[in-house]
Amino acid sequence: MKWLASWAAAVAISLLRWTCRIRVHDDPRDELRAAGRPYIYSILHAHQVAITIGAEPGTGAMVSRSADGQIIVPALKIRGCVPVRGSGRGSGADKGGRAALAALIEHVRTGRPAVLAVDGPRGPRNHVHKGIATLSQETGAVVLNVVTVPTRRWILSHSWDRLQIPMPLCTIHAYFAPPIEPLPEEGIEAYRKRIELSLNTLERKHDAAEAARSLG
Repeated sequence: MKWLASWAAAVAISLLRWTCRIRVHDDPRDELRAAGRPYIYSILHAHQVAITIGAEPGTGAMVSRSADGQIIVPALKIRGCVPVRGSGRGSGADKGGRAALAALIEHVRTGRPAVLAVDGPRGPRNHVHKGIATLSQETGAVVLNVVTVPTRRWILSHSWDRLQIPMPLCTIHAYFAPPIEPLPEEGIEAYRKRIELSLNTLERKHDAAEAARSLG
């Protein structure tokens, strides 16, 4: 059943990619590529379906080792992404998060981007965990906070992340915040807080209703 669900998700993602229009706003990637600057995407867990639909080929993506994580793996592969399995600590035990982060670091060092759902895998929503800051500091990659807002969507209001699923034939607007990079001598916690502030400000600006529900 898990196999069937994962491939059903992959087919659904492909159908949405064919039927949905993607519009990008304030995209800095062309300038970063021209300057030879690596970059990594920082997203909310709620936006992972829309991000997968519009994924940049070659992007490394950390995926939970849970059954829920397995469901998204075929969809990522179909979109040309590189799944890296692992998750953060749970019940006092590391569940592959360190190894997955190390693999993502090596992936980004090859010049390819990576994406992290920075408040996952269990939240709380909008709280950015330190992995994205570590990944950026270890690779020199700039952080690109991205918020996606479909014109029509389903929202799983009872899930901790309020997962959003774009509806067919909608337009998915992807909004970028200005690139963020580590400052000299900056600690992980200070850098993490800057990333969190930028991402949450971006959501409040472009999806105020969801931001209000999430942040209170």
